Amino acid sequence: MQAKLNKLKARLKTIHDLHAISSLLFWDQATYMPPGGAQARGRQRALIEQMAHEHLTDKWIGQCLDSLLSYEQDLPYDSDDAALIRVTRRQYQKAIMVPAEFMARLSEHGATCYAAWIEARREKNFDLVRDHLEKNLDLSRELAGYYPGYEHIADPLIDIHDEGMTVARIRPLFADLRQRLVPLVEAICDNEPLENDFLHDHYPSRLQQEFCTRLARKLGYDTNRGRVDLTHHPFMIKFAQGDVRITTRIRENDLSEALFSSIHETGHALYEQNIDKQLEASPLDRGASGGVHESQSRLWENLIGRSREFWINHLPLLRELFPDQLSGVDLDRFCRGINHVERSLIRTDADEVTYNLHVMIRFELELELLEGALAIRDLPDAWNERYQSYLGVCPPDDSLGVLQDMHWYEGVIGGAFQSYTLGNLMAAQIYQTARQANPDLPTQIAQGHFEPLLHWLTQNIYRHGRKFLPEELIQRVTGRPLSIEPFMAYLQDKYGQWYRLP
Repeated sequence: MQAKLNKLKARLKTIHDLHAISSLLFWDQATYMPPGGAQARGRQRALIEQMAHEHLTDKWIGQCLDSLLSYEQDLPYDSDDAALIRVTRRQYQKAIMVPAEFMARLSEHGATCYAAWIEARREKNFDLVRDHLEKNLDLSRELAGYYPGYEHIADPLIDIHDEGMTVARIRPLFADLRQRLVPLVEAICDNEPLENDFLHDHYPSRLQQEFCTRLARKLGYDTNRGRVDLTHHPFMIKFAQGDVRITTRIRENDLSEALFSSIHETGHALYEQNIDKQLEASPLDRGASGGVHESQSRLWENLIGRSREFWINHLPLLRELFPDQLSGVDLDRFCRGINHVERSLIRTDADEVTYNLHVMIRFELELELLEGALAIRDLPDAWNERYQSYLGVCPPDDSLGVLQDMHWYEGVIGGAFQSYTLGNLMAAQIYQTARQANPDLPTQIAQGHFEPLLHWLTQNIYRHGRKFLPEELIQRVTGRPLSIEPFMAYLQDKYGQWYRLP
């Protein structure tokens, strides 16, 4: 059996490497590729994705998995080999339902639509990408249709990103969260806002990038196995354990943009760089789910990066680069500024308190699109109406509205946005558990020592890669099911102090 398992691992490594090549082509498109290369790049990525899909759906893979079933059942559930066979079987069973030709069409159109989205966003004109998005919706419905037996059309798309999650599980969770968040947002916004004008002074791009790269290294990001680049929409991407890259976006009149997008993407990268080397180039060699991955980016960005303890150590370093801009800005003023809460338009710029309302708007709209209750042509108006209703603001143009996120424009509509709010909930629950295990964490962070937290996260989450389903992992790590309570307790405690709430 071991010889057969080794042969399966070799096949899976080939599939992994094909996906890595496709990811490298995407990274180039999102960073340095000239716009004229979009059509060819779509064709190239489609070819690679089709090859990977054909390898995964080879009948030999299915036969091999069948023959390994009894071997898997004899192994401990949490062993690497048992997890590899189990996860590969789920991957294979899903993949054989989707024709390779469809995956090629999906990938090719995704590249075309992404390029059109960049132009539409630049021109602030949704109509420039509307027809492409119509086709994306058709392809998304077609993809969902290949997976029978789900209760809701979005369920198989959600399952791709957050395996085991469904609309029926997420809707009540989000409804409870919304019910608690809306009055909190109102209570905070009725108070005098925390001053943050100093964040909008002029901060030269080169110095911002220098500080953010230093900060990523200090948190534990290994730049011998990664690099930091600029892009339209920040992201982390992994080609191998020795090549995990992050990108950021810099605005010279907004210091917080680069700071917190860099910490956010570093959180993703720390996860990927610290997966057990024994899992490299296998289906287990990535994070457990979109939500679990987002829990780590948000944990580092918000629970650590926006904490007072963090800036005790790092504000003096930042002031060395920007002495004029931060003159007279003491620790309390700086921390109040970076924790400013306001009703805003842009999800990626949103504060911790309002952020999840941005996500819920997107989640609800994509469900309506998939259900056929909302047409693409009506999406901008629906977006603006939802923003007015939930956050009391209305986008003045499409670039600040329906065009602000790349997700719907790079491929599938549906299945991704819920990960962001699930991640916020998981982050609070995980960090609460980490602090219970190590009460000295705040002191260590104030001293600039992140190794204890990184070690705890690695031992409990990172090293396992994709061995466990998301809610299974949360139960193992925290000892209880996913809940909104730790997140709401965190917000109430932190912002209750800043805004003097009752």
